[in-house]
Amino acid sequence: MADVVQYRLERMVDELDDLEQRGLFSRREIAEIVKQRRKFEYRLKRPSPLKQDFLAYVEYETQLDALRRLRKKSVARELMKQGNKKLKKSKSDLAGMLRIMEIYELALKRYKGDIDLWFRYLEFCRLRKNGRMKKALAKVIRFHPKVPGVWIYAAAWEFDHNLNVAAARALMQEGLRVCPTSEDLWVEYLRMELTYLNKLKARKVALGEDEGTLTRDPRSSDEKQWKDENKELFMSLDSKGDADGANNENDVSEKKQDLFAEHGMGFFRTVYGGAIEAVPSSLNLRKRFLEILEGTNLSHYEDMCKELLNDMKRDFSKEPEFWDWLARREYDLENDEEISEEVIVSRVEKAVQVYEEALKNVPSGTMFSLYADFLTGIVAPKEEAYITGSSGHAVNYISHFLSIYERAERMGCITEDLACKHVSLHLQLRQLDEARKLAANLCSGKLAESVELWGLRITIEIKCITRSSSPSDADLQSLFELFRQILTKVSVSKSENLWLKALKFYANQRQYFDKLVEVSVVSLVRDGGSENGFSLSSAIVSYILQKDGIQKTRDIYKRFLALPHPGLALYRHCIDLETNLASIGDKDGLINSRKLYECALATYDQNVSLWQDYYRLETKMGTSETATAIYWRARRVLKDASEFVASPDM
Repeated sequence: MADVVQYRLERMVDELDDLEQRGLFSRREIAEIVKQRRKFEYRLKRPSPLKQDFLAYVEYETQLDALRRLRKKSVARELMKQGNKKLKKSKSDLAGMLRIMEIYELALKRYKGDIDLWFRYLEFCRLRKNGRMKKALAKVIRFHPKVPGVWIYAAAWEFDHNLNVAAARALMQEGLRVCPTSEDLWVEYLRMELTYLNKLKARKVALGEDEGTLTRDPRSSDEKQWKDENKELFMSLDSKGDADGANNENDVSEKKQDLFAEHGMGFFRTVYGGAIEAVPSSLNLRKRFLEILEGTNLSHYEDMCKELLNDMKRDFSKEPEFWDWLARREYDLENDEEISEEVIVSRVEKAVQVYEEALKNVPSGTMFSLYADFLTGIVAPKEEAYITGSSGHAVNYISHFLSIYERAERMGCITEDLACKHVSLHLQLRQLDEARKLAANLCSGKLAESVELWGLRITIEIKCITRSSSPSDADLQSLFELFRQILTKVSVSKSENLWLKALKFYANQRQYFDKLVEVSVVSLVRDGGSENGFSLSSAIVSYILQKDGIQKTRDIYKRFLALPHPGLALYRHCIDLETNLASIGDKDGLINSRKLYECALATYDQNVSLWQDYYRLETKMGTSETATAIYWRARRVLKDASEFVASPDM
């Protein structure tokens, strides 16, 4: 290996001598370059060099070559000032690029399947224009014929840089034969052919043989429509013969323009038909084709748009996403900077008609949810906490908005998401009582176990009983019964937010807090404790510590630990609590911490982090004997003690 590295370094001698003779690098800098290259060469000659080794070498050589070019420009400027000739090209000018190419080729021999590495190499060849692009493209196509991006990249290079349209077309067509289901290939093929046609059109215009382009500009079409409507303002002042001559010239020009437009539309139909046959179930592909068509000025453009929309409606009439896209397309205001209130209302009405048609075809919860999201953007576009109704057209849709949710409930399409949005809409309208009645009604139906809906209902109940004065005993009892009703039905892991709301609200109500503790015991017996994340028992222990002190806290956590499966999270919480007390001088803190560790390890004896924490505790607060005993005990008990031993604290 050393002989090979030395041989490769000796081959660089001429290049390095040239760099020194030209004054681009000093002898000291060249010695550093040799040192760095020797390090990289040894890395590449390892039995299994990493991809990162090759990339690091390429990065170093790229930066070095960039520095060489900068210094060469500086030296050339100095020579020009002195009246000398320009620097001629020498061996060092090409050596850097050749070495980078060699490194890439070595890397690609080892990592043929790495497509990212191939694209790095292709980009290097494209930027440096080293004449290796065709050979590199042929290799990557041979190794990765099933990657659509390879065919697109090769065709783009032939089309844009090599200006070889025939080769680009052949590559695209071959790619479509190999990857017929690639949406990107179909779309880019269509873009390429329409771009080529537009270039031919632009060439004709530049030569004065034609006018216009195949690119559609909405503003120019609006101007043309206005001129057609006001022809009398543009009457010619010349004789009738001149007008007839101008008309004849316009007819010829229009025929030439129609020829290109018709050819483009014929090609669009051909590609569209092939794409739909190859990928019949892709809605996104149809959208992209329609977007391309809307940006062109092909013949019978509007008829083709209608045909595409009819095909989409035929094939995707059962897809809620299609109807939502179609409705939002009718409403689209993004391209219109200034638009009147009447036009907005008209577009909203068209979108609403589409959604109503969609509900007849796809009466589902998803469709209702998409419809509601659209109306939310109309009524409250800025996601405000309350709907003020200041905009004129928005007020007209609030009652219709509410009726959408009611229809969903009548048709049996109500979902948890829809129900929460319905209740939230009443809250945004400041209709607290209506929201309260609706939430109670929904929670008593098929959504009786919806945690999110219950959370919303309880939030509303808390607002209602606290809006005027302090809650009465009857209100507290009623709210507690609601908490009990849902908390006994749903598992602790799903009802985390509800438990936290209940504990926070009743933290200062001793009677109800104790009842909550009893409910929690029943739930923990049923579901067990948590291993990590939220722990109900830990939350209760923290609340009791804040209110009643350490003695009550120890009583309650001992009660929780006596349950069938208390969970590792509770053990860790109690250990942290007792360790903190021990650190500030509590006599029982260290004793209780050791007891808790022993209890936890009786169940979780293969938990490495638990053993590590126990060892750190003894190292910090115990003696060297106890710490050593824990260390050897852990090594004996753990099946795989390598992680435990590898810890920096061990």
